[in-house]
Amino acid sequence: MSIRATNQADVIPLRPVPAAAPGQGGAPLGEPLWRDLVGEVLRRERKAQGRTLKEMSEASRISLAYLSEVERGRKEASSEVLAAAARALGLTLADVLALAGERLVSLTAARSRTGAPGGVGGLLPAPSALPSHAHRYT
Repeated sequence: MSIRATNQADVIPLRPVPAAAPGQGGAPLGEPLWRDLVGEVLRRERKAQGRTLKEMSEASRISLAYLSEVERGRKEASSEVLAAAARALGLTLADVLALAGERLVSLTAARSRTGAPGGVGGLLPAPSALPSHAHRYT
């Protein structure tokens, strides 16, 4: 065995790439990640308000690069960071988490209707008292 061969290590991915659902163009199966849902909510709310990532970064005092990674679901942000991002959007942490929860329920319900794995049938989003400017998933 050569030195080159002994120095190669097996790489175990932290987040394995799931198999694609038939006819969904490579969309992954299984439960969505919370960080993806929260990032999606933050980005959607920011864009709905017509704000740039830079403006939100300055208002929340979160670095632009980190905020971008949070929005893209690349970073699992702390509750303090999420609360600062929410405040910059005129929301509370509870509002952001409720919107992400509604999205999770809608995705899970859609999966159960299509027979995809990971679905929980019969769940509907619970009514919540979100601010009128919060964009709910329907």
